[in-house]
Amino acid sequence: MLVDVSRHPRAVIGASALVSTVALTLIAAPAHASTKELSRQGAPHPAQTPTPNTHTVAAGESVAAIAARYGLATADVLSWNGLSWGDSLIHPGQVLSLVAPAAPAPVPTPAPAAGTPYTVVAGDTISGIAARHGSTAGAVLAANGLTWDSIIYPGQTITVPAASAAPAPSPAAVDAVGLELDAEQAQNARTIIRIGREMGVPERGIAIALGTAMQESWLRNLDWGDRDSQGLFQQRPSTGWGTVEEVRDAERATRAFFGGPADPNGSRTRGLLDIPGWESMSYADAAQAVQISAYPDRYARWEQPSLAWLAALG
Repeated sequence: MLVDVSRHPRAVIGASALVSTVALTLIAAPAHASTKELSRQGAPHPAQTPTPNTHTVAAGESVAAIAARYGLATADVLSWNGLSWGDSLIHPGQVLSLVAPAAPAPVPTPAPAAGTPYTVVAGDTISGIAARHGSTAGAVLAANGLTWDSIIYPGQTITVPAASAAPAPSPAAVDAVGLELDAEQAQNARTIIRIGREMGVPERGIAIALGTAMQESWLRNLDWGDRDSQGLFQQRPSTGWGTVEEVRDAERATRAFFGGPADPNGSRTRGLLDIPGWESMSYADAAQAVQISAYPDRYARWEQPSLAWLAALG
């Protein structure tokens, strides 16, 4: 049926609107562009999430799983955190590095510095002498051609560099083997160093304690461990090291590790100073003589790092 357009003006308006709509649609969507192509052209690409520098271990995680999560090689994550395939035990709360450690800046060898001659008396330590003269243990060792293994004796004359000649501790010294100490670890290390100095323990003995605590607890005052082991040194209440509260007291646990006349456990346990000839033992053997660990060789890897921590924090 034909419609008289003049008698139906609304039909004209409606038809025009329809034509306009079709025209706009054709302009907006070219005939050759499919819906899928338009969607592909307009969709934004997902942002790439950068790999974080560290990862905090959660319960049930393994090094391999963490590496896979971030697209890293397990061997790299182990290496960056001072771990190995045979020694990759991690625990909840532990912070793992996910980037290769920066190469430490070379430390220039200081030129021999003029200083004050000092005659060693009984009970002296290098760090104690340095502190009294406003110097550092590292500067005193360097000025006298000594190392951390050197022994000083009463009557010996050494040179103490002036305070201005003493180099400031290098932050890189704390970052030994790619494992930088965080605030909690550094505080526990300072506690061990302070207690050792108060008890008159030689520098090497303090270094042994630092390495032992790092191996046993990652220098954290843990409230858990193998069987009933707890604390910095993973001491066991069931074997006489003290109550749960006592082995988790960082200062008391440190004194018990050192032992000797000031041992809070008396003769119930045997500390480092109670081991005959510990001074002449290897680093790992001395630590093992106290800890009686199932893995005695693992202490050795902390020898050089512990000396660096002692120099930086002591």
